[in-house]
Amino acid sequence: MSWLEVIVLGLLQGLTEFLPISSSAHLRIASGAFFGNDPGAAFTAVSQIGTEAAVIVYFARDIWRLVTAWVRGLLHRDARDDPDYRMAWLVIIGSVPIAVLGVLFKDQIETVARNLWLVATTLIVFGVLLGLAERFGRQEREITQITVKDGILLGLAQAMALIPGVSRSGGTITAGLALGLTRPAIVRYSFLLAIPSVFGAGLFQLPDIAAGDGPSPVQMVVAVVIAFVVGYAVIAWLLKFVENNTVYVFVAYRIALGVALLAALAIGAVSAT
Repeated sequence: MSWLEVIVLGLLQGLTEFLPISSSAHLRIASGAFFGNDPGAAFTAVSQIGTEAAVIVYFARDIWRLVTAWVRGLLHRDARDDPDYRMAWLVIIGSVPIAVLGVLFKDQIETVARNLWLVATTLIVFGVLLGLAERFGRQEREITQITVKDGILLGLAQAMALIPGVSRSGGTITAGLALGLTRPAIVRYSFLLAIPSVFGAGLFQLPDIAAGDGPSPVQMVVAVVIAFVVGYAVIAWLLKFVENNTVYVFVAYRIALGVALLAALAIGAVSAT
């Protein structure tokens, strides 16, 4: 893998990880269109460690509060009424589906799921679903009103992002809006929900990076650092954006990108595999 590709993909990872437009799809499309290869699911998973490190730094106080509340709740029954104890469990519960499905379908995720025909289709279909959720979602409930049932459903929605083109944040935002959560509430929960699953996926894929003929360890570190810096800036921007703006701009972008990719595939400008 060339240094140019490493830098471009690191930038793309940081720019797109938190937006509901699928970072894995962008890495897959960019590599296929401009570099003539597929960086692989392992590169995507490991580079996401950079963006999730940005989440940890940005939400450090929130995370510390959740962790300490969870530990206190485990040790002391009277501490289990703390809303942070409950939220910590909701993050854990919501992380289970993607962990289980990621292990069970590892081979399919790294092969057939990365076909660009499928990526184009999921970009369009889930873009439409995001638009429908924005249009018809009641947006009445705050993050403190997320239930255990919501946590399971949002975890399943996040797990759909194992297919490039769905988008982890896109899946959870779509499901959250459909469940009546406000945009700021579901975006914030989406950030917290991603931490255990994405870090777990990155660590799980590290052996594949080391054993493959892809980026060197130094190149991987550079990609992670770039993704961290850019991702941190995107977090701050997105949290402010969703307070007063709809997600229709992302819906339009997803559909346009999906249609353009279908056209490129149809004329043979890009290889599907």
